Amino acid sequence: METLNPWRALHGYVMFFLMINKGSSCEPPSSPLCFRRNSLETVYICEWSQTGRQSNVTYDLHFRLPSVKTFKNINKTWVVMLEEQLITDRSVDVWVEAHVGNSSCTSPNRSAELRQAVKFEAPENIRMSWMQNNLTLKWPAAEKFPALAEILFGRDENRTDTWEKRTINTTTVASKYQAIVVNLLKNSSYQVQIRHQSTRVRAPLWSNWSQVVFVPAELEHRLNVSWKARLTNGTRKVVLSWEPVPRAASDSRITFILNDTQSSHGCPCKNNRVHSTTSTKYTIYVSSAAVNISLIARNAVGDSPTASVRIPAVRLTDLKVCDKTLLEDKLKKTMCLEWYELDADSMPTNGSAISGRKTKTRNAKIKKSMQNHTRYLYFEQRCHNGKPQTVKMCLFYHKEGAPDKEPQGFMAFSETHTSVNLSWEAIPFANQRGFLTHYNLCSVKSNSQDEPRECHNISASEIKYRLENLTPGTKYSISLAGATRVGEGPQATVTVNTKPEKPVNLWLSFGLLILFFFFSIMCTVVLKRIKNKIFPPVPRPFIPNFTSHQPETQEMAEHKEEVHDLTLLQLHPEGRTVSEEAEEVTVLRGQWEDGVNSDMEDDKSDSGGSDDDSLSAGSTHDTLKTTPEGEVTDLEQRDNELAILIYRNGLLFDVKTDSS
Repeated sequence: METLNPWRALHGYVMFFLMINKGSSCEPPSSPLCFRRNSLETVYICEWSQTGRQSNVTYDLHFRLPSVKTFKNINKTWVVMLEEQLITDRSVDVWVEAHVGNSSCTSPNRSAELRQAVKFEAPENIRMSWMQNNLTLKWPAAEKFPALAEILFGRDENRTDTWEKRTINTTTVASKYQAIVVNLLKNSSYQVQIRHQSTRVRAPLWSNWSQVVFVPAELEHRLNVSWKARLTNGTRKVVLSWEPVPRAASDSRITFILNDTQSSHGCPCKNNRVHSTTSTKYTIYVSSAAVNISLIARNAVGDSPTASVRIPAVRLTDLKVCDKTLLEDKLKKTMCLEWYELDADSMPTNGSAISGRKTKTRNAKIKKSMQNHTRYLYFEQRCHNGKPQTVKMCLFYHKEGAPDKEPQGFMAFSETHTSVNLSWEAIPFANQRGFLTHYNLCSVKSNSQDEPRECHNISASEIKYRLENLTPGTKYSISLAGATRVGEGPQATVTVNTKPEKPVNLWLSFGLLILFFFFSIMCTVVLKRIKNKIFPPVPRPFIPNFTSHQPETQEMAEHKEEVHDLTLLQLHPEGRTVSEEAEEVTVLRGQWEDGVNSDMEDDKSDSGGSDDDSLSAGSTHDTLKTTPEGEVTDLEQRDNELAILIYRNGLLFDVKTDSS
């Protein structure tokens, strides 16, 4: 603490009076401050300030110890002195005298105990982080002991608001002071200034204020990354893009850090390269192998959660077995080999790589990273125009073996007299221990020791098979095992019984035959009824029985029916002449012929011209026509009776009328 006595105050007034008398062209400097930078230093610094714009000013620094000790001709506003040059364990008076040309002026006097005066440098390289709504500030410690800090802060969104000041006791962590400002808003941005002082001395001095520091909001959310890849001649161009961070969390130092398991700036096979950008888009070039990319946003308060992107290997159908690899050959400097262990889902994991630049450690790395009986996805890459390019992609085993597990789920079903269906699950890749070439399926009769085993080679891609040509009513033992180029693995077995043969049941056959005939009859009846409903039958005319006239010769029998003139015979009544009767007969014959002709045409169209009907009508007509004249006498015996025969629609009508 500064202590002033009356004599020292009087000395100050005298010095000020002398300064005025010497001339007003010299402006006095401020009182000097003498201090150490920390409590363990042995070097002291005295500093003061000069008002106005004066040039060619020199200073004399005076100490009263109690005699006056002067450091002359100082051309700066500060001076460094060693502890041996001063008295530091008791209070001394210090002042500065400025000289400008022929003028001089003196600063006010300051009294202090130099050992107890410590002034830290202004805080620099301030680091900050959020812990919930508490802001943690860190800066390099001036000494290993805790310090006292004053913190000014205000919200960046409201710069017109009054700043708040808080005094906080710091802690020392890894040579850094740490102060925690509580009850802030981590999703808001702030402006902060800090100064600190020592707690190890009685008269500490506050350091100068630090520069204003922008404190952004916390990066709470993981970046949402999207990517597009395009394969061209074995090289994939991958374009990554993401959304910008919120404005409160963004500052002038925000960067985006990418870490990938391949390299686009040092091919081939430069693993785990770190890239940084301030843009929200980035382009890298990778090979056909799988690549993992991690992305974080980094600002002054910390990092965002890590966003991971896995770009799978180029999906190629029907990957072939490697015919040859370059693992034991000498590689060019532009060549690189990569291999990835395939898991149970055929996904590449645990990748390794070697390049032509590492020939000395290649064999040791291959021996260390590769395991026997493990399937690998193999890549041969080269550096082409500064970009990794895949030239070969295949599957291989460092060393093959026979399967160590039998096919799972081996079962038989749908047994018949001579066959059975079999199914199973494929052997997992981890248990194949090599490239599966085929399955070996063998069957043997269980009740016969002399029977040879019958074996079949089944494709390695099959998971079912139908075993045929078995003996009915026989018990079989069936085994199945996977085989590689090295050998055959464990067998899965199943026992089946084929169905016995049964004699044909005659009664069942007879019953089925009867059922078939009954079904046929029913179908015939039903179809006939349906036919009658759709196509009703045409009714046939009724034909009376006539004594058929037997033809005298075969030629007459084959003679077709013809319609001849009909002769009507009538008894001659008394009082009528023959000419009148002939005229009446002629009229009747004309009417009958007209009716007969029209009826015959209708009958032909309806009945299709039945030969029987025509024959009957023709026979009747012939009978009437061929009636001998001698029979007229019999007709005459009928008293006054007229007989008229009419042939209509295939029917013969006998119409009788009285002569009257």
